Amino acid sequence: MSFFDASAGASVRPCASRFSCSRASSTAGLSVVLDTLATANDIAAENRRPRPFEVTLCGLARAVTTAQGLRVSLAPAGASARPDVVVVPALGCKTRDGMIAALERRDVRDLGALLRDWKKAGTRVAGACTATFILASSGLLDGGRATTTWWLSPLFRERFPRVALDESRMIVESSRVVTAGAALAHVDLALWLVRQRSPSLAQTAARYLVFDARPSQAAYVMSDHLAHADPVVERFELWARRHLTDFTLSDAARHVGASERTLERRIRATLGKTPLSFVQDLRVEIAVHRLKTTKDSIEQIASAVGYGDGVTLRTLLRRKTGRGIRELRAAMG
Repeated sequence: MSFFDASAGASVRPCASRFSCSRASSTAGLSVVLDTLATANDIAAENRRPRPFEVTLCGLARAVTTAQGLRVSLAPAGASARPDVVVVPALGCKTRDGMIAALERRDVRDLGALLRDWKKAGTRVAGACTATFILASSGLLDGGRATTTWWLSPLFRERFPRVALDESRMIVESSRVVTAGAALAHVDLALWLVRQRSPSLAQTAARYLVFDARPSQAAYVMSDHLAHADPVVERFELWARRHLTDFTLSDAARHVGASERTLERRIRATLGKTPLSFVQDLRVEIAVHRLKTTKDSIEQIASAVGYGDGVTLRTLLRRKTGRGIRELRAAMG
């Protein structure tokens, strides 16, 4: 397996794998994937089984300094045999402007070209968090599905309209390209790779790491943060929060000074969903918060967020978060 960060990376063989890295890569993204794969190798060896991963750190430079100052030596990305899997860790970007600037860097563009060549030759390509922008900018996700770090999803949707984005998902595989959500989804991604070799090994590694499966990012999304990408959407979000129990689209459009059609178009362009779906996200956000901070019954919470019964809210929470009421209370408590 290869791990490849815009400046540095790693490759893995099943599995040969590379971790490919670039300048100002995410320190956590690089380390947690390496630690997870090493854990899987150690568990396999302890049980007298072959180590499933051969990992190489590689990049376009001889060394890279991560966003937190960790100096990493790298093997030349193109010098060794083609990896079975290449993992691109996140760039050290947390803002819209920083992400746009990073995508213009020469090393990122060169990495995109290398990834296209490897993918064409049969390599599985994977990336988490802001690395998904590198995969998308290389064209590898065109016509396919993906997830990304939730707070940059409006920018992703704007720049890559040919990619079907579902930022609520933690892991998405599409045509042998695997994308994962926000920064700590690097663990989800690494365990997904382990699971392709051995589901039981992945389960054991997760227990060693005290890691619980998280099929969705929905419980972590701050909807008001996403809404700031467009002033009309932001006004809609503020109004909708105050009217969850008596929400109507016509009233919302009147308040923000737009027609229903214009409002729907702006919300779709920014968030990739309908106004009503966004209101559902707000209801889920508030319901999860109340599950965490109160002892209110599901019926009481349902009434507070605009549903007539708890059954509807239970169904929505299960669909949006992948967890039931007891799991959400336990996980958030």
